[in-house]
Amino acid sequence: MTTTSDAYLIANGTVITLGEQNRVIDNGAICIKGGKIEEVGETAALQRKHGAPIKIDARGKVVLPGFICAHHHLYSTMARGFAPPGEPAFTFQEILERLWWKLDRALSTEDVRLSALIPLVECIRNGTTTILDHHASPSCRDGSLGVIADAVLESGIRASLCYEVSDRNVAGAGVAENDAFLTRLERERSPFLAGMVGIHAALTVSDDTLARCRTVAEKHGVGYHIHVAEGVEDHERALRDHGVRTVERLVARGICGQSSLYIHCININEKELELIAESGTTVVHNPESNMNNAVGVSPVLELMRRGVLVGLGTDGMASDMPAQMRCAYLLHRLAKRDPRVAFVEAPTLLLWNNPKIVSRYFPVKLGVLEAGAAADLAMLDYIPPTPLSAQNFLGHFIFGMVDATVDTTIVAGRVLMENKKILSLDEEKLAARSRELAPKMWARIS
Repeated sequence: MTTTSDAYLIANGTVITLGEQNRVIDNGAICIKGGKIEEVGETAALQRKHGAPIKIDARGKVVLPGFICAHHHLYSTMARGFAPPGEPAFTFQEILERLWWKLDRALSTEDVRLSALIPLVECIRNGTTTILDHHASPSCRDGSLGVIADAVLESGIRASLCYEVSDRNVAGAGVAENDAFLTRLERERSPFLAGMVGIHAALTVSDDTLARCRTVAEKHGVGYHIHVAEGVEDHERALRDHGVRTVERLVARGICGQSSLYIHCININEKELELIAESGTTVVHNPESNMNNAVGVSPVLELMRRGVLVGLGTDGMASDMPAQMRCAYLLHRLAKRDPRVAFVEAPTLLLWNNPKIVSRYFPVKLGVLEAGAAADLAMLDYIPPTPLSAQNFLGHFIFGMVDATVDTTIVAGRVLMENKKILSLDEEKLAARSRELAPKMWARIS
């Protein structure tokens, strides 16, 4: 028996390891030391071997790797309850012009901070331990990623950040902000922060701006995080101004590759499907947002059949990833009118593909409970009403665990929520301050 002063056990739970060889361990335990997993196994065996104290009794709970959101918009928080003036938007372009581009321009620095901290609380509450965020705040652009990064570090979760470059306010606005933040990351080397070069969408950037973004990305050795073919406006603008469709334009200019994220990819044709696959670019599916904006259904199943790595995000709609997974499951069954599809594919996006995606950005192993992996965990209140095994896990996940309450969230061995109480942030204080500031921000929207 070996005893280490900083090691502890999570014990007596149903441990689901995920990873390449998913295991379901009854009365399982996890030994955590120095922010990483020392060992996973049966409780009695790990107690004998490590002699570490039981810090958390997971009896009646399922223990999983923390969930990952592959596309978030923290800045969208203060849109809740806001009613844009005038007629409701009908087209996607109108949604952008009447709501999002007015809201992001009205944000102050304190708004940006609170807009980050509040959904970070919600990430913790929902067991989401890593996010890839995409930010915009034109009126307080410079230094905004640093503000969000500090909020992320305070919360305790992990996040990749970027600023969405656009020409809609100032040509190439945001290029320098991405450069400055990536320079900070190279200096600090935090395992909790990563970065990419953000681009709003092809329809809001010129070729010159794309070239400037590529210069910064190549300087820092990172990829791109960009909305692609979300609405029909994207490829219509590309055809009108450049003579090619959106994906063709981006790939021709080198805005693609294994380190890059194409968000949405709804209005794409056969040639664009092939270009995405050939370039090795990752696609991120956001089903709730796509349904909310009525922009269509991404050809996720076709992309996966071509070997494209497809992940799952929320597009700022929420931070509950299992709910997003079930939305994808139901959406694609309906869209295909085929109840045989998506049972495997939808959970794969969240539980296996999202960890593959973030492994390209963070220096720790995420999305699996095994020795050497980061101790990023979510504990759910779930007592299975039928036998639970690795073979039938997906059925339990889609139809049971998706509705279970997260009890405890841990990142790098640090307990961020226990017994459903957020420990790293003061939610009531943050929400109260946000309620003070939101009406002032709304008043700045014209």
